[in-house]
Amino acid sequence: MIIQDEAMPDIKLALDLEGVIREALVSDAFAGESVAAWVGRPWGETVDRSSGERLRRLMEGALATGVAAFGQIVQRFPSGRELPVEYTTVRLGGGAGLLAIGKSLRAVTELQMRLVEAQQAMERDYWKLREVETRYRLLFNASSDAVLLLKAASLEIVELNPAAAQALGLTARRAGGRDREYLLNAIPAGERSELEAMLRRAEGQGKAPSILVHLGAERSPWRVRASLMPTEHGALFLVQLAPAGAVQQALDQREQIRIDRLVEQGPDGVAVVDREGTVLRANRAFLDLVQVGPEMAVLGQPIGRWLGRPGADSTVLLANVQRLGVVRRFATRLLGELGTETEVEISAVGNAEGAGGLIGVFVRDLVTRLPPPSKGGAIGRLLDSISEQVGKTPLRTLVSETVHAVERHYIQAALDLTGGNRTAAAEILGLSRQSLYVKLSRYELEGEPGDAAERT
Repeated sequence: MIIQDEAMPDIKLALDLEGVIREALVSDAFAGESVAAWVGRPWGETVDRSSGERLRRLMEGALATGVAAFGQIVQRFPSGRELPVEYTTVRLGGGAGLLAIGKSLRAVTELQMRLVEAQQAMERDYWKLREVETRYRLLFNASSDAVLLLKAASLEIVELNPAAAQALGLTARRAGGRDREYLLNAIPAGERSELEAMLRRAEGQGKAPSILVHLGAERSPWRVRASLMPTEHGALFLVQLAPAGAVQQALDQREQIRIDRLVEQGPDGVAVVDREGTVLRANRAFLDLVQVGPEMAVLGQPIGRWLGRPGADSTVLLANVQRLGVVRRFATRLLGELGTETEVEISAVGNAEGAGGLIGVFVRDLVTRLPPPSKGGAIGRLLDSISEQVGKTPLRTLVSETVHAVERHYIQAALDLTGGNRTAAAEILGLSRQSLYVKLSRYELEGEPGDAAERT
Protein backbone atom coordinates (compact mmCIF):
# COMPACT_ATOMS: atom_id res chain seq x y z
CA MET A 1 0.00 0.00 0.00
CA ILE A 2 1.20 3.55 -0.83
CA ILE A 3 1.00 6.36 1.73
CA GLN A 4 -0.55 9.49 0.09
CA ASP A 5 -0.20 11.98 2.99
CA GLU A 6 3.02 14.00 2.65
CA ALA A 7 3.29 14.13 6.46
CA MET A 8 3.51 10.37 6.63
CA PRO A 9 6.89 8.61 6.84
CA ASP A 10 8.44 6.90 3.84
CA ILE A 11 7.84 3.43 5.31
CA LYS A 12 5.35 2.37 7.98
CA LEU A 13 5.34 -1.21 9.24
CA ALA A 14 2.80 -2.70 11.71
CA LEU A 15 4.47 -5.59 13.61
CA ASP A 16 3.26 -8.06 16.17
CA LEU A 17 5.25 -8.62 19.33
CA GLU A 18 7.29 -11.33 17.54
CA GLY A 19 8.38 -8.92 14.80
CA VAL A 20 6.16 -10.33 12.04
CA ILE A 21 4.90 -7.75 9.55
CA ARG A 22 1.09 -7.46 9.62
CA GLU A 23 0.78 -4.35 7.45
CA ALA A 24 3.22 -2.39 5.23
CA LEU A 25 2.72 1.10 3.83
CA VAL A 26 5.18 3.13 1.65
CA SER A 27 5.13 6.74 0.42
CA ASP A 28 5.35 8.09 -3.13
CA ALA A 29 9.15 7.90 -2.85
CA PHE A 30 8.75 4.14 -3.38
CA ALA A 31 5.77 4.24 -5.73
CA GLY A 32 7.35 1.69 -8.02
CA GLU A 33 7.86 -0.86 -5.24
CA SER A 34 5.28 -3.46 -4.23
CA VAL A 35 5.60 -4.38 -0.56
CA ALA A 36 2.60 -6.71 -0.26
CA ALA A 37 5.02 -9.66 -0.15
CA TRP A 38 6.32 -8.43 3.21
CA VAL A 39 3.03 -9.09 4.98
CA GLY A 40 3.23 -12.25 7.07
CA ARG A 41 7.04 -12.39 7.03
CA PRO A 42 9.36 -11.56 9.93
CA TRP A 43 10.83 -8.09 9.60
CA GLY A 44 14.33 -9.51 9.93
CA GLU A 45 13.91 -11.43 6.64
CA THR A 46 13.30 -8.18 4.69
CA VAL A 47 16.52 -6.41 5.71
CA ASP A 48 20.16 -6.90 4.87
CA ARG A 49 21.99 -9.49 6.95
CA SER A 50 24.37 -6.84 8.29
CA SER A 51 21.41 -4.93 9.76
CA GLY A 52 20.14 -7.81 11.97
CA GLU A 53 21.79 -6.62 15.19
CA ARG A 54 20.49 -3.03 14.81
CA LEU A 55 16.99 -4.36 14.06
CA ARG A 56 17.08 -6.48 17.26
CA ARG A 57 18.03 -3.39 19.33
CA LEU A 58 15.16 -1.41 17.77
CA MET A 59 12.60 -4.03 18.81
CA GLU A 60 14.05 -4.62 22.30
CA GLY A 61 14.22 -0.87 22.91
CA ALA A 62 10.57 -0.37 21.98
CA LEU A 63 9.44 -3.31 24.15
CA ALA A 64 11.48 -2.08 27.11
CA THR A 65 10.87 1.69 27.01
CA GLY A 66 8.02 2.16 24.58
CA VAL A 67 10.07 4.07 22.02
CA ALA A 68 13.42 2.93 20.57
CA ALA A 69 16.27 5.19 19.45
CA PHE A 70 16.77 5.76 15.72
CA GLY A 71 18.80 3.17 13.90
CA GLN A 72 19.91 2.79 10.28
CA ILE A 73 18.70 -0.37 8.54
CA VAL A 74 19.44 -1.51 4.99
CA GLN A 75 15.96 -2.37 3.73
CA ARG A 76 15.65 -4.96 0.99
CA PHE A 77 12.59 -4.55 -1.25
CA PRO A 78 10.87 -7.43 -3.07
CA SER A 79 12.27 -6.11 -6.36
CA GLY A 80 15.78 -6.69 -5.04
CA ARG A 81 16.50 -3.02 -4.48
CA GLU A 82 18.36 -2.16 -1.29
CA LEU A 83 18.23 1.28 0.33
CA PRO A 84 19.32 2.68 3.69
CA VAL A 85 16.35 3.61 5.89
CA GLU A 86 16.43 5.25 9.32
CA TYR A 87 13.87 3.51 11.58
CA THR A 88 12.40 4.04 15.04
CA THR A 89 9.96 1.68 16.71
CA VAL A 90 7.04 2.46 19.01
CA ARG A 91 5.18 -0.01 21.23
CA LEU A 92 1.40 0.17 20.87
CA GLY A 93 -0.94 -0.15 23.83
CA GLY A 94 -1.99 -3.53 25.19
CA GLY A 95 -0.91 -6.40 22.98
CA ALA A 96 -1.39 -4.53 19.70
CA GLY A 97 2.27 -4.96 18.85
CA LEU A 98 4.88 -2.51 17.46
CA LEU A 99 4.90 0.26 14.89
CA ALA A 100 8.12 0.78 12.83
CA ILE A 101 8.46 4.19 11.17
CA GLY A 102 11.20 4.63 8.54
CA LYS A 103 12.71 7.59 6.68
CA SER A 104 14.63 6.99 3.46
CA LEU A 105 18.26 8.06 3.56
CA ARG A 106 18.63 7.95 -0.22
CA ALA A 107 19.09 11.74 -0.50
CA VAL A 108 21.64 11.69 2.31
CA THR A 109 23.44 8.79 0.66
CA GLU A 110 23.57 10.62 -2.67
CA LEU A 111 24.99 13.69 -0.95
CA GLN A 112 27.57 11.54 0.80
CA MET A 113 28.52 9.93 -2.52
CA ARG A 114 28.85 13.33 -4.14
CA LEU A 115 31.00 14.48 -1.25
CA VAL A 116 33.24 11.43 -1.61
CA GLU A 117 33.49 11.98 -5.38
CA ALA A 118 34.33 15.66 -4.85
CA GLN A 119 37.01 14.72 -2.33
CA GLN A 120 38.46 12.17 -4.74
CA ALA A 121 38.40 14.74 -7.58
CA MET A 122 40.18 17.25 -5.35
CA GLU A 123 42.74 14.61 -4.47
CA ARG A 124 43.34 13.82 -8.14
CA ASP A 125 43.65 17.52 -8.99
CA TYR A 126 46.06 17.95 -6.11
CA TRP A 127 48.31 15.17 -7.36
CA LYS A 128 48.12 16.52 -10.91
CA LEU A 129 49.17 19.91 -9.58
CA ARG A 130 52.03 18.31 -7.69
CA GLU A 131 53.08 16.48 -10.84
CA VAL A 132 52.98 19.68 -12.90
CA GLU A 133 54.93 21.51 -10.21
CA THR A 134 57.52 18.72 -10.13
CA ARG A 135 57.95 18.86 -13.91
CA TYR A 136 58.18 22.64 -13.78
CA ARG A 137 60.79 22.43 -11.05
CA LEU A 138 62.88 19.91 -12.99
CA LEU A 139 62.71 21.93 -16.21
CA PHE A 140 63.34 25.20 -14.38
CA ASN A 141 66.44 23.91 -12.62
CA ALA A 142 67.78 21.87 -15.54
CA SER A 143 67.38 24.65 -18.13
CA SER A 144 70.61 26.04 -19.51
CA ASP A 145 68.88 29.41 -20.01
CA ALA A 146 69.11 31.83 -17.11
CA VAL A 147 65.59 32.51 -15.79
CA LEU A 148 64.38 34.32 -12.67
CA LEU A 149 61.09 35.60 -11.27
CA LEU A 150 60.69 39.07 -9.76
CA LYS A 151 57.84 40.68 -7.89
CA ALA A 152 56.48 43.37 -10.17
CA ALA A 153 55.82 45.77 -7.29
CA SER A 154 59.24 45.66 -5.63
CA LEU A 155 61.52 43.86 -8.13
CA GLU A 156 62.33 41.41 -5.33
CA ILE A 157 63.75 38.09 -6.56
CA VAL A 158 61.19 35.35 -5.93
CA GLU A 159 62.99 32.48 -7.60
CA LEU A 160 65.95 31.84 -9.90
CA ASN A 161 67.43 28.76 -11.52
CA PRO A 162 71.10 27.70 -11.26
CA ALA A 163 72.03 29.34 -14.58
CA ALA A 164 70.64 32.69 -13.43
CA ALA A 165 72.26 32.29 -10.02
CA GLN A 166 75.64 31.74 -11.67
CA ALA A 167 75.19 34.78 -13.88
CA LEU A 168 74.20 37.01 -10.95
CA GLY A 169 76.54 35.48 -8.37
CA LEU A 170 73.64 34.37 -6.12
CA THR A 171 72.53 31.09 -4.58
CA ALA A 172 70.08 29.01 -6.65
CA ARG A 173 67.15 28.55 -4.23
CA ARG A 174 63.82 30.12 -3.46
CA ALA A 175 64.66 33.72 -2.77
CA GLY A 176 61.59 35.10 -0.96
CA GLY A 177 63.72 36.90 1.59
CA ARG A 178 65.99 38.75 -0.79
CA ASP A 179 65.38 42.37 -1.64
CA ARG A 180 66.00 43.87 -5.05
CA GLU A 181 69.52 45.03 -4.19
CA TYR A 182 70.75 41.50 -4.82
CA LEU A 183 69.69 41.86 -8.43
CA LEU A 184 70.66 45.47 -8.98
CA ASN A 185 74.01 45.12 -7.21
CA ALA A 186 75.05 42.63 -9.89
CA ILE A 187 74.54 45.33 -12.53
CA PRO A 188 76.67 48.45 -13.03
CA ALA A 189 75.07 51.54 -11.49
CA GLY A 190 74.82 53.24 -14.87
CA GLU A 191 72.64 50.43 -16.26
CA ARG A 192 70.19 50.03 -13.37
CA SER A 193 67.82 52.80 -14.44
CA GLU A 194 67.68 51.35 -17.96
CA LEU A 195 66.81 47.91 -16.54
CA GLU A 196 64.09 49.32 -14.29
CA ALA A 197 62.66 51.28 -17.22
CA MET A 198 62.54 48.11 -19.33
CA LEU A 199 60.73 46.25 -16.53
CA ARG A 200 58.18 49.04 -16.13
CA ARG A 201 57.62 49.00 -19.88
CA ALA A 202 56.95 45.27 -19.65
CA GLU A 203 54.53 45.92 -16.79
CA GLY A 204 52.53 48.32 -18.94
CA GLN A 205 52.70 46.42 -22.24
CA GLY A 206 53.01 42.80 -21.13
CA LYS A 207 56.51 42.43 -22.55
CA ALA A 208 59.44 44.62 -23.59
CA PRO A 209 62.37 44.42 -26.04
CA SER A 210 65.64 43.11 -24.66
CA ILE A 211 68.42 45.37 -23.45
CA LEU A 212 72.13 44.81 -23.00
CA VAL A 213 73.53 44.77 -19.45
CA HIS A 214 76.78 43.60 -17.90
CA LEU A 215 76.54 41.04 -15.10
CA GLY A 216 78.82 39.35 -12.61
CA ALA A 217 82.26 40.19 -11.41
CA GLU A 218 83.63 40.02 -14.97
CA ARG A 219 80.88 42.33 -16.26
CA SER A 220 80.07 39.97 -19.14
CA PRO A 221 77.51 41.25 -21.66
CA TRP A 222 74.04 39.71 -21.35
CA ARG A 223 70.77 40.27 -23.17
CA VAL A 224 67.89 40.75 -20.71
CA ARG A 225 64.22 40.59 -21.63
CA ALA A 226 61.11 40.44 -19.45
CA SER A 227 57.42 39.61 -19.67
CA LEU A 228 54.60 40.11 -17.17
CA MET A 229 52.89 37.11 -15.49
CA PRO A 230 49.65 37.89 -13.60
CA THR A 231 49.24 35.57 -10.58
CA GLU A 232 46.80 35.18 -7.70
CA HIS A 233 49.24 36.78 -5.27
CA GLY A 234 50.35 39.65 -7.49
CA ALA A 235 52.08 40.12 -10.82
CA LEU A 236 55.53 38.68 -11.47
CA PHE A 237 58.20 39.44 -14.04
CA LEU A 238 59.60 36.48 -15.94
CA VAL A 239 63.15 37.64 -16.71
CA GLN A 240 65.31 35.74 -19.20
CA LEU A 241 69.05 36.25 -19.53
CA ALA A 242 71.09 35.23 -22.57
CA PRO A 243 74.82 35.81 -23.15
CA ALA A 244 75.15 38.50 -25.79
CA GLY A 245 77.79 36.43 -27.58
CA ALA A 246 75.40 33.48 -27.89
CA VAL A 247 72.65 35.71 -29.26
CA GLN A 248 75.02 37.22 -31.80
CA GLN A 249 76.26 33.76 -32.74
CA ALA A 250 72.70 32.60 -33.39
CA LEU A 251 72.05 35.69 -35.50
CA ASP A 252 75.27 35.13 -37.40
CA GLN A 253 74.28 31.53 -38.07
CA ARG A 254 70.90 32.57 -39.44
CA GLU A 255 72.57 35.24 -41.56
CA GLN A 256 75.10 32.72 -42.86
CA ILE A 257 72.30 30.35 -43.86
CA ARG A 258 70.56 33.20 -45.68
CA ILE A 259 73.76 34.21 -47.53
CA ASP A 260 74.52 30.60 -48.51
CA ARG A 261 71.03 30.26 -49.97
CA LEU A 262 71.40 33.47 -51.97
CA VAL A 263 74.78 32.41 -53.33
CA GLU A 264 73.47 28.98 -54.25
CA GLN A 265 70.54 30.48 -56.18
CA GLY A 266 72.58 33.25 -57.85
CA PRO A 267 72.68 33.54 -61.66
CA ASP A 268 76.48 33.89 -61.79
CA GLY A 269 78.89 31.08 -61.06
CA VAL A 270 80.56 31.29 -57.65
CA ALA A 271 83.45 29.15 -56.45
CA VAL A 272 85.58 29.28 -53.33
CA VAL A 273 89.20 28.17 -53.76
CA ASP A 274 92.27 28.09 -51.57
CA ARG A 275 95.52 29.94 -52.34
CA GLU A 276 96.57 27.12 -54.70
CA GLY A 277 93.33 27.28 -56.67
CA THR A 278 91.75 24.07 -55.30
CA VAL A 279 87.95 24.26 -55.38
CA LEU A 280 86.39 24.05 -51.91
CA ARG A 281 82.85 25.17 -52.70
CA ALA A 282 80.80 25.82 -55.86
CA ASN A 283 77.22 26.92 -56.50
CA ARG A 284 74.77 25.51 -59.01
CA ALA A 285 75.49 28.16 -61.69
CA PHE A 286 79.22 27.28 -61.66
CA LEU A 287 78.42 23.58 -61.94
CA ASP A 288 76.20 24.29 -64.96
CA LEU A 289 78.96 26.31 -66.66
CA VAL A 290 81.50 23.50 -66.27
CA GLN A 291 78.84 20.89 -67.12
CA VAL A 292 79.16 18.89 -63.90
CA GLY A 293 76.23 17.49 -61.92
CA PRO A 294 77.04 17.08 -58.22
CA GLU A 295 79.20 19.54 -56.31
CA MET A 296 81.38 16.67 -55.05
CA ALA A 297 82.71 16.21 -58.59
CA VAL A 298 84.50 19.59 -58.54
CA LEU A 299 85.64 19.67 -54.90
CA GLY A 300 89.37 19.19 -54.58
CA GLN A 301 89.96 19.90 -58.30
CA PRO A 302 92.10 22.86 -59.51
CA ILE A 303 89.94 25.63 -60.96
CA GLY A 304 92.43 25.99 -63.82
CA ARG A 305 91.14 22.69 -65.15
CA TRP A 306 88.17 24.51 -66.70
CA LEU A 307 89.81 27.79 -67.77
CA GLY A 308 90.64 28.63 -71.39
CA ARG A 309 94.34 27.93 -71.09
CA PRO A 310 94.66 25.32 -68.34
CA GLY A 311 97.31 26.40 -65.85
CA ALA A 312 98.11 29.72 -67.53
CA ASP A 313 94.87 31.61 -66.87
CA SER A 314 94.51 30.30 -63.32
CA THR A 315 98.14 31.16 -62.52
CA VAL A 316 97.68 34.76 -63.69
CA LEU A 317 94.35 35.08 -61.89
CA LEU A 318 95.58 33.71 -58.54
CA ALA A 319 98.83 35.66 -58.68
CA ASN A 320 96.98 38.95 -59.17
CA VAL A 321 94.54 38.19 -56.37
CA GLN A 322 97.38 37.44 -53.98
CA ARG A 323 99.23 40.55 -55.06
CA LEU A 324 96.34 43.04 -55.33
CA GLY A 325 93.60 41.45 -53.23
CA VAL A 326 91.00 41.79 -56.00
CA VAL A 327 90.75 41.16 -59.76
CA ARG A 328 87.97 42.55 -61.94
CA ARG A 329 86.72 41.52 -65.40
CA PHE A 330 89.31 38.88 -66.16
CA ALA A 331 88.23 37.69 -69.63
CA THR A 332 88.74 34.04 -70.51
CA ARG A 333 86.92 30.95 -71.69
CA LEU A 334 85.38 28.23 -69.55
CA LEU A 335 85.75 24.69 -70.89
CA GLY A 336 82.89 22.37 -69.98
CA GLU A 337 83.30 18.68 -69.27
CA LEU A 338 81.14 17.92 -72.32
CA GLY A 339 83.31 19.97 -74.70
CA THR A 340 81.49 23.32 -74.74
CA GLU A 341 83.39 26.60 -74.56
CA THR A 342 81.81 29.63 -72.91
CA GLU A 343 83.13 33.17 -73.02
CA VAL A 344 83.20 34.35 -69.40
CA GLU A 345 84.34 37.27 -67.32
CA ILE A 346 85.89 36.47 -63.94
CA SER A 347 86.17 38.62 -60.84
CA ALA A 348 88.00 37.36 -57.77
CA VAL A 349 88.64 38.62 -54.26
CA GLY A 350 90.93 37.45 -51.48
CA ASN A 351 93.46 38.63 -48.95
CA ALA A 352 96.70 40.21 -50.04
CA GLU A 353 99.82 38.08 -50.38
CA GLY A 354 101.03 36.54 -47.14
CA ALA A 355 97.72 36.94 -45.33
CA GLY A 356 96.46 33.44 -46.13
CA GLY A 357 92.77 32.63 -46.36
CA LEU A 358 90.40 31.78 -49.21
CA ILE A 359 89.62 33.31 -52.60
CA GLY A 360 86.14 33.92 -53.95
CA VAL A 361 85.81 33.50 -57.72
CA PHE A 362 82.77 34.97 -59.53
CA VAL A 363 82.15 33.81 -63.08
CA ARG A 364 79.76 35.65 -65.43
CA ASP A 365 78.60 34.15 -68.69
CA LEU A 366 79.10 36.63 -71.56
CA VAL A 367 76.65 34.92 -73.91
CA THR A 368 74.04 37.56 -73.10
CA ARG A 369 76.50 40.37 -73.78
CA LEU A 370 76.22 42.23 -77.10
CA PRO A 371 78.11 40.59 -79.97
CA PRO A 372 80.96 42.53 -81.64
CA PRO A 373 80.13 44.20 -84.97
CA SER A 374 80.66 41.98 -87.99
CA LYS A 375 82.41 43.40 -91.00
CA GLY A 376 79.74 42.07 -93.29
CA GLY A 377 76.85 43.49 -91.29
CA ALA A 378 74.96 46.75 -91.51
CA ILE A 379 77.42 48.59 -89.33
CA GLY A 380 80.29 47.38 -91.51
CA ARG A 381 78.64 48.74 -94.62
CA LEU A 382 77.94 52.02 -92.86
CA LEU A 383 81.56 52.34 -91.75
CA ASP A 384 82.68 51.62 -95.31
CA SER A 385 80.50 54.46 -96.61
CA ILE A 386 81.94 56.80 -93.98
CA SER A 387 85.45 55.78 -94.96
CA GLU A 388 84.72 56.92 -98.51
CA GLN A 389 84.27 60.45 -97.14
CA VAL A 390 87.86 60.63 -95.93
CA GLY A 391 89.46 63.63 -97.56
CA LYS A 392 86.08 65.10 -98.37
CA THR A 393 84.75 65.65 -94.84
CA PRO A 394 86.48 67.07 -91.75
CA LEU A 395 87.77 64.48 -89.29
CA ARG A 396 85.58 65.76 -86.48
CA THR A 397 82.47 65.17 -88.58
CA LEU A 398 83.67 61.70 -89.59
CA VAL A 399 84.30 60.76 -85.94
CA SER A 400 80.90 62.07 -84.86
CA GLU A 401 79.10 60.14 -87.62
CA THR A 402 81.04 56.99 -86.74
CA VAL A 403 80.15 57.30 -83.04
CA HIS A 404 76.50 57.83 -83.91
CA ALA A 405 76.47 54.83 -86.23
CA VAL A 406 78.09 52.53 -83.67
CA GLU A 407 75.85 53.82 -80.88
CA ARG A 408 72.71 53.35 -82.96
CA HIS A 409 73.81 49.82 -83.88
CA TYR A 410 74.35 48.72 -80.28
CA ILE A 411 71.12 50.28 -79.05
CA GLN A 412 69.26 48.41 -81.77
CA ALA A 413 71.12 45.20 -80.87
CA ALA A 414 70.23 45.64 -77.18
CA LEU A 415 66.56 46.09 -78.04
CA ASP A 416 66.63 43.01 -80.23
CA LEU A 417 68.36 41.02 -77.50
CA THR A 418 65.82 41.99 -74.82
CA GLY A 419 62.76 41.70 -77.05
CA GLY A 420 62.14 45.44 -76.95
CA ASN A 421 62.33 45.71 -73.13
CA ARG A 422 63.77 49.20 -72.66
CA THR A 423 64.56 48.71 -68.96
CA ALA A 424 66.63 45.60 -69.65
CA ALA A 425 68.26 47.22 -72.70
CA ALA A 426 69.29 50.25 -70.62
CA GLU A 427 70.80 47.92 -68.00
CA ILE A 428 72.80 46.01 -70.61
CA LEU A 429 74.08 49.23 -72.16
CA GLY A 430 74.90 50.77 -68.79
CA LEU A 431 72.54 53.69 -69.38
CA SER A 432 69.72 55.17 -67.38
CA ARG A 433 66.29 54.82 -68.88
CA GLN A 434 66.06 58.56 -69.44
CA SER A 435 69.32 58.58 -71.40
CA LEU A 436 68.13 55.63 -73.47
CA TYR A 437 64.87 57.44 -74.31
CA VAL A 438 66.81 60.48 -75.53
CA LYS A 439 68.99 58.35 -77.79
CA LEU A 440 65.98 56.43 -79.11
CA SER A 441 64.42 59.71 -80.11
CA ARG A 442 67.66 61.00 -81.61
CA TYR A 443 68.17 57.91 -83.77
CA GLU A 444 64.47 57.56 -84.58
CA LEU A 445 64.30 54.07 -83.04
CA GLU A 446 61.08 54.56 -81.07
CA GLY A 447 59.00 53.00 -83.77
CA GLU A 448 61.34 50.10 -84.55
CA PRO A 449 59.87 46.58 -84.48
CA GLY A 450 60.18 44.84 -81.15
CA ASP A 451 60.25 48.11 -79.24
CA ALA A 452 56.69 47.87 -77.95
CA ALA A 453 57.31 45.15 -75.38
CA GLU A 454 57.94 47.60 -72.58
CA ARG A 455 57.65 51.39 -72.68
CA THR A 456 58.32 52.12 -69.05
